[in-house]
Amino acid sequence: MDLAQLVPLAGLVATTSVLAFVFAKVEIQIEGSDGWAANLPTWRIEKHWLLDVFFGGRPLTGYHAWCLPFVLGVFHLPAAMLWTWSWPLEARAMASFMIFWIVEDLLWFLLNPAWGWRRFNRQEVRWHKHWLLGLPTDYWTFAMVAGILLWLGYR
Repeated sequence: MDLAQLVPLAGLVATTSVLAFVFAKVEIQIEGSDGWAANLPTWRIEKHWLLDVFFGGRPLTGYHAWCLPFVLGVFHLPAAMLWTWSWPLEARAMASFMIFWIVEDLLWFLLNPAWGWRRFNRQEVRWHKHWLLGLPTDYWTFAMVAGILLWLGYR
């Protein structure tokens, strides 16, 4: 990867991180101190084998069922606006989607007055069921997949 590719890559990651910051602030206003839509008036599916596979064992809520496709659509909006699509652009969109959720989730904890870094751990964050090296395993998985997708999207 050369400098001509690093600048757009850095811009994509920076813009994605700014969007994640804004969305984290919105979610803090919506959820307050209760993560994973614990006290929102929404439906919940607590247990299902597909949740173990795709959601890290977390419940599926109506809130998340609508947020996820909305954010996915936001990252595909440029392709729709330009009426163009390619595998490299799809790889970038999906990588951005994954980076967004890693950064947004982490910022939800760090920026939320009820949480902060000291409470970001396996014992207190019960909706993240699997951890590795002090972080939810989703972060590691998404980061690795996003890295591969960005490599494919910019090569």
